[in-house]
Amino acid sequence: MVIDVKNITVVYKTGDFRQIGLKEFVVRKIKKNLKTTQFVALDNVSFSLENGDLLGIIGTNGAGKSTLLKVITGIMHPVKGSVKVNGKVAALLELGSGFDGDLTIKENIYLRGAMLGYTKEFINKKYPEILEYSELEEYEDRAYKQLSSGMKSRLAFAISCLVEPDILILDEVLSVGDGAFKRKSENTMMEIIKNGCCTLFVSHSIPQIRKLCNKVLWLDKGKQIAFGDANTICDKYERYLETVANMKKKK
Repeated sequence: MVIDVKNITVVYKTGDFRQIGLKEFVVRKIKKNLKTTQFVALDNVSFSLENGDLLGIIGTNGAGKSTLLKVITGIMHPVKGSVKVNGKVAALLELGSGFDGDLTIKENIYLRGAMLGYTKEFINKKYPEILEYSELEEYEDRAYKQLSSGMKSRLAFAISCLVEPDILILDEVLSVGDGAFKRKSENTMMEIIKNGCCTLFVSHSIPQIRKLCNKVLWLDKGKQIAFGDANTICDKYERYLETVANMKKKK
C-alpha cells in the first residue's frame, strides 16, 4: 500500500485576527474574549492507493480537495485520523510553489530539484530533458517572474514528472497550457502510471478524469461522498451536477 488515509479530519479556525491587529489580539486572548469559529475542511475521509493507481479527486469549489493534498504532502496535519505515505513525493499544488521569481529558469530547476531531495548530479543529468520537455530552451536565463502562466505550468510539470517520483500529486496543473502541451502531459502521466507511480490528480474536467484515472474520490463540503471506480463515480457526479443545475433553473 502506497498511501493509506484513515478517518482524517481537518479543522480551520477563523476569526477577526487580521482586522483587530496584534495588540488587540493579545489583549483579547489574555481576557479570553477572542472570538473564533471553526470550519471543518475535511470530515472523516478514508481511502487507500496502490502502485500504479491514478486517483482523480473531484468536487465543487470548497469541497476540500486542495486541503486533502496538503495533508498527504505533510504541509498540514489532521486533528483526527492518520496518513501513511510510502515513497518519494513530487507535489505540484500551486502554480508558483517552490519557485523564486528573481532566479532564472535554470537556477529554479536546481532549486526545485534540491527541495525535492535530489542531488546536483541527478539534476545535471535531468536538466536538458526538463528544459526540452517544458519547451523553454530559449528562455533558460530568463527570470521566473517574467514567464507566462503557461510557461510556469510547463516548467513545474516537467520538473515534477521527470524526476522519477514514487508518488505524484497534481492540483489543477493540466488546466493551464495550450492543447498540444495538455496532450503531451496526459501521455506523460499515462507513462508514469505504467511505470508504477501512484498519482493523485485534482481536476474540474470530468472527461479528463475519465480518461486518466482508474479511481475517483468525490468530496463535498469536506465530506467523502464516494470512493471507487472512476467511471461509476463520474456518472453519479455528473447526474448530481445536472440535478443541481436544474434546481437553479427552476428558482
